[in-house]
Amino acid sequence: MISILLALIFLSFISLGLPDAMLGAAWPIMYNELGVQLAFLGIVTTIISIGTIVSTFLSDKLTKKFGTQSIVIFSIFLTASSLFGFSSVTAFWQLCLLAIPYGFGAGSLDAALNNYVAIYYKSRQMNWLHCFWGVGAAIGPFIMGYNLTGGFGWSNAYLTVSIIQFSVIALVLISLPLWKKQRELSDKPKLYKPMKFKDIIKIRGIKYALLAFFCICAIETTTGIWAASFLVMQRGVDPEIAAGLAALVFIGLTVGRFLSGFVSDKLGTRTILRIGVVIMFLGIIALWIPSSRLIDSQTGLVLIGFGAAPLFPSLIHATSENFGKENAQAIIGVQMASAYTGITLAPIFFGFLADNVSIALLPIFLLLFVCAFLLITERLNRTVDKAKKSESIATEK
Repeated sequence: MISILLALIFLSFISLGLPDAMLGAAWPIMYNELGVQLAFLGIVTTIISIGTIVSTFLSDKLTKKFGTQSIVIFSIFLTASSLFGFSSVTAFWQLCLLAIPYGFGAGSLDAALNNYVAIYYKSRQMNWLHCFWGVGAAIGPFIMGYNLTGGFGWSNAYLTVSIIQFSVIALVLISLPLWKKQRELSDKPKLYKPMKFKDIIKIRGIKYALLAFFCICAIETTTGIWAASFLVMQRGVDPEIAAGLAALVFIGLTVGRFLSGFVSDKLGTRTILRIGVVIMFLGIIALWIPSSRLIDSQTGLVLIGFGAAPLFPSLIHATSENFGKENAQAIIGVQMASAYTGITLAPIFFGFLADNVSIALLPIFLLLFVCAFLLITERLNRTVDKAKKSESIATEK
């Protein structure tokens, strides 16, 4: 029965990922229909991300008060209702208004399920949890592409995903007794130390961890949101086709996270991070090289996603090892807030560059973040090692 609960948690994360890349996939058509500039995409993503940041900071208190299952149900309801609204917008301001509850619901769901899996399941399940987010994020652009090429329009794509999410709510409602059963059967200690942000930020190495989350989410989100526009404007791909091709980065994420679930424990977090950086670098180079062959850009997007795949879940899983099990749950919430800050700011900044300079800068933009991520994680490793060595010496004395 508990395996059924895990399947429902994975299904909830699929529903979380479904709409994430749809806006970027549809934007080459949407911004003309709504009568706004290309860079206005950044306004919508900013509103969504602000909601996710706020809800992430509140997630610990809300989860403790109402329970994970209640937060999951209410969060999916918020996102499903918002997407239903997306399907009928006729003006840009309406899209912005609906982005508020969508962001709050997405952030609450993300934080609640990450914390729940971190406490009650193993690292393999954590990798697969994010794998299933990638499944949803890859399916979303295909739903959008199918509706665009079939003449149904982007509004019908949002309506379809809204219906899917309302269906997930019904399944989670049926599963309510299983959440309590899982907590009763779990043999893992429920270590939790309430911490204020001012105490968390003082922990040695935490600033590097927060910057690492900022960078990896900046890479993932900027690629996912702007890939379709890059293909249309820089490679001459039809918008309807580009909407589906944007899913390639999420296919890479999905496959990479599924495979990393089998090797992450054996290779270790640090090796996984370094391998991921190398693969992302190769993908960006493939995307950067001017070529009339679409396969080069397609390969680049897949490799970027594949390389990025294990980085976020590996960093989440390393939290207890780097900063202590008793601090992990409180720190995870702050790390996710930093991740959503990267999700917020990076696409906006690149939208400004694309609008005022050239969208051709996308590969260079991504490359700078990949280099920064490598330098930051290596510094994090050294700082954590020094902290542990100091604690060991103090204990011996």
